[in-house]
Amino acid sequence: MHIPVGIRSLAVSLPSVIRTNSYYQGKYPELVAKAESKTLCRLMSLTESTPSNDFELEMMPYLKDPFRGTVERRILGEGETALNLEYRAAKEAIDGAKLSPSDVNLIIVSSFLPDQLGFGNAAFLARELGLKCGAWNLDACCCSAPVALETASALVQAGTYRNVLVVISCTYSRLVDEDDTLSWFFGDGAGAFVVGSLSVNQGILGTKAINTSVLCDKLNLKVTEDEKGNQRFRLQIAKDTNKVIGDNSAQMLRACCEGAVAGAGVTLDDIDFFVFTTATAWFIDFCIRVLKIDPKRTINYYPQYANMGAVLTLVNLYHAAQLGKIRENNLVLMYGFGTASSAAATVMRWGDVALGTLPQ
Repeated sequence: MHIPVGIRSLAVSLPSVIRTNSYYQGKYPELVAKAESKTLCRLMSLTESTPSNDFELEMMPYLKDPFRGTVERRILGEGETALNLEYRAAKEAIDGAKLSPSDVNLIIVSSFLPDQLGFGNAAFLARELGLKCGAWNLDACCCSAPVALETASALVQAGTYRNVLVVISCTYSRLVDEDDTLSWFFGDGAGAFVVGSLSVNQGILGTKAINTSVLCDKLNLKVTEDEKGNQRFRLQIAKDTNKVIGDNSAQMLRACCEGAVAGAGVTLDDIDFFVFTTATAWFIDFCIRVLKIDPKRTINYYPQYANMGAVLTLVNLYHAAQLGKIRENNLVLMYGFGTASSAAATVMRWGDVALGTLPQ
C-alpha cells in the first residue's frame, strides 16, 4: 500500500557575494592567461587525445573555456557561515509548510562542511530555530539531497515522525584559496525542505541507491595554516578524478535511475521532469545522452551557481518548480551522486509544494 509522503515545501538560501568571471579576469589576469597549466584545467581535460567515454565527449565543447563553463558563483561574504545559510532556508521551508517550530518532529542536516570541527550543524541549527526535537547529522556528500529525502520519507511513512525538516548546505569556498583556479569551479549555498504527508498517490514512489567506492581516495581534506598560524582545511583532488568519474558515471546513472523507475512501477518515458546534481557544466548533457531524454525535461543552473555540491540538486529543483516546469502531480526523478559515498535516484509524484522566495 502506497503511503503518500514527500516534499511539502522547498527553499533555497544563497550568500551575498556574486563573483563573475570578470572578477578573476580583472584581479588575476596572468592566472587566467595561464589557466591551461593550472589546477582546474589540468583536472578537467582529456586523458587521451580523443574522448574515451560519453562524459568526456560532452566535456569537449568546454575545453576552450578556461572557466570550464562556470559563469557566476555565490561565495560567503564577511561574517557569513554555513549556519546562516541553513537558517534562512530552514525558516522559509518551515513557514512555507505552515508549521510552527513545535510541529517539526525531527531535523536532518547535511553540511559540507559544518562550522565547527568535530560537530555537525544539526544541533546548532535546531537551537537557532528554537526546535526541541531530535537533530541528526547526515553525510552523503553531493548525494545528500536524495538520500536525506529517502530517509525522511521512510521515517514519516513508518509513522515514527509526522514532519521532518531536511537542510542541506555546501560552502566549498572555505576549502580553496581564491588564487587557485579550482576556486572558479566552486560556490556556496543551502537548501531546505519539509517532508510530510501529501495527497493520495503523491510523494515518493521508488528509490535506488548504490555506493560510489570507486571514487574513494579521490578527494581529501588537508589541514594547513594561514599566515597568522590559524588552521584551515584545503581541498585536494586526485589528478585522475575526472577520468574515473567519466569511466563510471554512465553505469551509476543508469543503475540508479532505472532502479528507481522500476521501483515506482513506471518507465523513464513516463517521467515528466528530471533533476540532476549538475556537478559540471556538461553533466546535464551527459545525462541527456545516456538516458536519451528530451532536453526540455530537465534544467541546468550550473553556469549561474558553479558546483555547490548537494545543494545543486535542490537549486535545480527549486528553479524548475518556480518556472512552472514542474507542476502538481507531475512525475519527477531526482538523481545525485557523491564522491566516496553514494549515488541515488528517487521518483516522486510532485505535490502542492510551497516555495520560498526567489534567491537574488
